[in-house]
Amino acid sequence: MKSSVSTPFRIALLGAESTGKTQLAEHLLAAMQSCGVSVTHVPETLRQWCDAHKRTPQVHEQSAIAMAQADKVLSVQHGWVIADTTALMTAIYSDFLFQDPTLYAMALQHQALFDVTLLMGLDLPWVPDGLQRDGAHVRAPVDGLLRQALSRAKLPFQVVYGHGPARLNAALWAVQDKLIRLKSAVSLESQIERTQSQFGLNQGRSAWRCDLCSDAGCEHRLFSDLLKQT
Repeated sequence: MKSSVSTPFRIALLGAESTGKTQLAEHLLAAMQSCGVSVTHVPETLRQWCDAHKRTPQVHEQSAIAMAQADKVLSVQHGWVIADTTALMTAIYSDFLFQDPTLYAMALQHQALFDVTLLMGLDLPWVPDGLQRDGAHVRAPVDGLLRQALSRAKLPFQVVYGHGPARLNAALWAVQDKLIRLKSAVSLESQIERTQSQFGLNQGRSAWRCDLCSDAGCEHRLFSDLLKQT
């Protein structure tokens, strides 16, 4: 039986190009579904736009793309939502590419609706991907603009690093931490103890899969239980 939440629990994946947002979204989706959770993946509107138009958007087309991304997220009224990505990324690229900062106000207001914001680290190798990617040299300045925008707006975010399962585990830890804080389910001391216990289990080498966990005391079970109770 799938579990769901009465109001959406929104997770935003942000990051410069070729930092693993889409792959992480797919891995998070699979991990949560394996826990019996009702979850919706909202794909990147910009990618769909570029595929349809066979080009990148011009400055006057950025606002509509940002609004469409936000509307897709808000259209999901219950359960878990994984957004790859949000209107803030469109605002960042409008600023970076066109020196147009006008989308920040709307994008940051929308970003505040997310329960968890995950910022992709720059530790993955850059990979070309058709129309959307300009080169490895743009990742650092875009990352800097993202951090500045979130910090100025006082919006919390968690940076996730690692390759493959290690990055998935880092993302799940960030989501779980938010859940625990919201539910006040455990003390900080117990949380630290469990974190150390889970890391010792696999050292980040295996994917977080609740349906493959057989240890009654491991974090997989705690995370699954938290999801089902939310």
